[in-house]
Amino acid sequence: MADKEAKKVPSVPESLLKRRKAYAAAKARRLKRVLAQKKFRKAQRKVIYEKAKAYHKEYRHMYRQEIRMARMARKAGNYYVPAEPKLAFVIRIRGINGVSPKVRKVLQLLRLRQIFNGTFVKLNKASINMLRIVEPYIAWGYPNLKSVHELIYKRGYGKINKKRIALTDNSLIRKCLGKLGIICMEDVVHEIYTVGKNFKVVNNFLWPFKLSSPRGGMKKKTIHFVEGGDAVVWSMGEIEMGMDDPDKKS
Repeated sequence: MADKEAKKVPSVPESLLKRRKAYAAAKARRLKRVLAQKKFRKAQRKVIYEKAKAYHKEYRHMYRQEIRMARMARKAGNYYVPAEPKLAFVIRIRGINGVSPKVRKVLQLLRLRQIFNGTFVKLNKASINMLRIVEPYIAWGYPNLKSVHELIYKRGYGKINKKRIALTDNSLIRKCLGKLGIICMEDVVHEIYTVGKNFKVVNNFLWPFKLSSPRGGMKKKTIHFVEGGDAVVWSMGEIEMGMDDPDKKS
């Protein structure tokens, strides 16, 4: 009789007890991982804030330096000539009809495969010669900080696993460019605007910008800008109108 009581079946099956134990262990691991991620994100936010603060200070110093140099030159009775721009933004304004093979190849190298696509270009002798080859098919100018900032924040998409992914989270940037020390949108804006040492990698990471057509259309895109058309070089005012307006339109 005593042996029967000793061999009595437990009220809770052993398999269920094992499942409960495994579930509790998994829950503890998950909670630990969530807390670690939360702590990491908090630390990253602090780092990103400090970076943005430093970049803002740098941009302000650059702006004030230009003003100070111009005032010093004017005070001495001279003229201050700013440094040549290192960055250009290029927009394709004509389609594919009648495009010669050489021009088509240059447009591909500039990553301008569709009308109203735009890309950043580092200006040097080679890139300026490429721009001259495709003069009738593009409009380009020198973007200011506001234009670069709004383009990347409003129309910025990244090339992630050969796919066009919207840059809605800094983790996407950190995953692709973290090894270069670029972990957030402000890092991308700074690298593009200042044409840093990682400009080529960051620019290739950014998908070509898909812009809308300008409000009211173009006056005459087959005529040079100096003749009253829209082709080739845009002034800063035209850059603001042609690049920022499409963003506000959408």
